Amino acid sequence: MNELDNLRKELNRNTNKEKAINYQKYFKNSKDDIFLGISAPIIRKIAKEFYQLKKRDILILMKSKVHDEHSIANVVLCNQFKKLDDEGKTKIFHFYIKNRRYIRDWNSVDGSAPYIVGPYLIHRDKKLLYQLARSNRIWDRRIAIVSTLHFIRQGHLTDTLKLAILLLDDQEDLIHKAVGWMLREVGKKDIFVLKKFINKNHQKMPRTMLRYAIERFSPDERKPYLIKQRGKNHKS
Repeated sequence: MNELDNLRKELNRNTNKEKAINYQKYFKNSKDDIFLGISAPIIRKIAKEFYQLKKRDILILMKSKVHDEHSIANVVLCNQFKKLDDEGKTKIFHFYIKNRRYIRDWNSVDGSAPYIVGPYLIHRDKKLLYQLARSNRIWDRRIAIVSTLHFIRQGHLTDTLKLAILLLDDQEDLIHKAVGWMLREVGKKDIFVLKKFINKNHQKMPRTMLRYAIERFSPDERKPYLIKQRGKNHKS
């Protein structure tokens, strides 16, 4: 039995049918997936055991219709990226970008892009992120903005703000949530930068994006923005 078979055996051993039913409710874009109902801590634990999984096997898992299998593929990739030298990190990054079409839910994006794409690009050309932000594919656009979580944590806020502007007119709620989340993270680093952005753009922002972005504002600070938004929506 090879490593991939052993990993799948371990996943099946941890199947939880009750949790599988509940998890399906959170992944409306993954309705064709099969859920085993394995919790995130158990996925991370199994991923550590199979840290040295070959890329060909990781790709098989990424393509899988089993949600838990493509989830663990991303965790294994992140674990490998973290431990490798620059050359190894470059190979993981290009493997990830080349095969990103198999990353097809918000959980997979959020659990991988800030830990592979963000760290790799932080001191490199960011052109790719702007290309992804203009993609017709929702998960490319989410990768673009969520990757900047790593930039924000390092105090680099400019690209998040520029990408947020590009995505202001996006039609997808999952992008509104992602942009709002990143803007909220910007506020944790520099509240004045966030407030300047909100003051300039709040009337153009989708309501969900705005609510996420100003979540940490006091009720009195939030109220004027939300009232103006209600007025805008009423006129439209």
